[in-house]
Amino acid sequence: MVVLLHPEPVTVNSQVHVNPKCKPSPVLIPVVNLTDQNAKTQIGKACEELGFFRVVNHGVQPKLLTQLEEEAIKFFALPQSHKDKSGPADPFGYGSKRIGPNGDVGWIEYILLNANSDPTSTKTAAVLQQTHASFREVVEVYMEEMKDMSSKVLEMVAEELKIEPKEKLSKLVRVKESDSCLRMNHYPKKVETPGREEVGFGEHTDPQLVSVLRSNDTEGLQICLKDGTWVDVPPDHSSFFVIVGDTLQVMTNGRFKSVKHRVLTNTKRSRLSMIYFAGPPLTEKIAPLSCLVPKQEDWLYKEFTWSQYKSAAYKTKLGDYRLGFFQKQLPFSVSNV
Repeated sequence: MVVLLHPEPVTVNSQVHVNPKCKPSPVLIPVVNLTDQNAKTQIGKACEELGFFRVVNHGVQPKLLTQLEEEAIKFFALPQSHKDKSGPADPFGYGSKRIGPNGDVGWIEYILLNANSDPTSTKTAAVLQQTHASFREVVEVYMEEMKDMSSKVLEMVAEELKIEPKEKLSKLVRVKESDSCLRMNHYPKKVETPGREEVGFGEHTDPQLVSVLRSNDTEGLQICLKDGTWVDVPPDHSSFFVIVGDTLQVMTNGRFKSVKHRVLTNTKRSRLSMIYFAGPPLTEKIAPLSCLVPKQEDWLYKEFTWSQYKSAAYKTKLGDYRLGFFQKQLPFSVSNV
């Protein structure tokens, strides 16, 4: 199954940088039914061609999604002075407009919570202190569901690529040392600025193995194709979107590509999104898998730990190519990996 995406008209201003080589043809986004016997093949193809796909028949109960959205709305509706007690983000906790430590900003407020409760970050604890017990309960259940879904996707990836054991990737997310996290983004509605696009969250790739994203029915999410074209992703509150991260790109030696994406503000409706970032333990060594690339001279990336990657990433701006720190050679062609 596929969904039609239409390329965004080319607009260039001080905030939004779009490649002028924009193709007018529509784009097909893969839709993967997780109960389909061919799901692993569909996932492998989607990760290789687009780095992005929509998941249906995922097994997450609609009631849980509604509860989490309601709890997030309650938090973002709190007085600013209450929310500020959970910030500034370090990176966990509450943040507003400022994204990261290096000058990136957007029309956004957010919560970032660590998914590993041992130990809980002080800022995650501060968020929980500002909310009702029901917030923590639904967040914990949701995190478990996202851990299960991301693990299932990674096991299907392993099966499709003939990586053994099939849990080789998913165990990085399932272990208690996993450095996964949950982000809730709120993009408030705002007065439209004529003739100017506003960025809610600037263009970037996600660092982890995969990200699992869900939003309400407000548009704004865009992905960047290989030719630099930006296309809108139609919102679907009942589905999830899976995004390939930098770590999975390295482990597949560039066969799978982390997709650049961004959010543009909608002036009529607020947008709410939840993203689960499935990350490995801090001490995990990240490198191309030997079962995929037996000879180290064929590796496109140097070996590094997840902690080293995070340290390097925190020194960059949002849209920088962070894998450049660890790249051995330019991937002019990945047809042989």
